Amino acid sequence: MSGRKETVLDLAKFVDKGVQVKLTGGRQVTGTLKGYDQLLNLVLDEAIPMIRLKTTDQTRRLGLIVCRGTAVMLVSANRWYR
Repeated sequence: MSGRKETVLDLAKFVDKGVQVKLTGGRQVTGTLKGYDQLLNLVLDEAIPMIRLKTTDQTRRLGLIVCRGTAVMLVSANRWYR
């Protein structure tokens, strides 16, 4: 067994497509995946955090962001995004 890690998830098929990312701490972000690396650091464009308040669903556009791989719990395709 080599000391090299291989990623289980192949993110190449999600590049330039809408994804939803769940992060530690309960945060969720939706955006267009522009890039990634072997540590699962993600670059999302047109990112929108999913903020759920008791009174209303509020969103704001963040633009281009980087999600650290240590905080990423789940990456899924988002058909309804753009």
